[in-house]
Amino acid sequence: MSIEKTVFAFAGVMVMLTSFLAMYHNPLWTWATVFVGFNMFQSTFTGICPPGWLMKKMGMKSESEITSQN
Repeated sequence: MSIEKTVFAFAGVMVMLTSFLAMYHNPLWTWATVFVGFNMFQSTFTGICPPGWLMKKMGMKSESEITSQN
């Protein structure tokens, strides 16, 4: 799986998890959901995505790297 797809999957899981925690544990978990959304929004303009950067450091490949190999 590519970095881009993994980042979207990770963000989706985090939104669902923090929403669930906000409903059933403590409403302050909503701030984690807001942080995930803000990070996705800012990365569209800046190109800086901390989870994507970490995944690249761990050896995952981007969509362009995968398609250029084929």
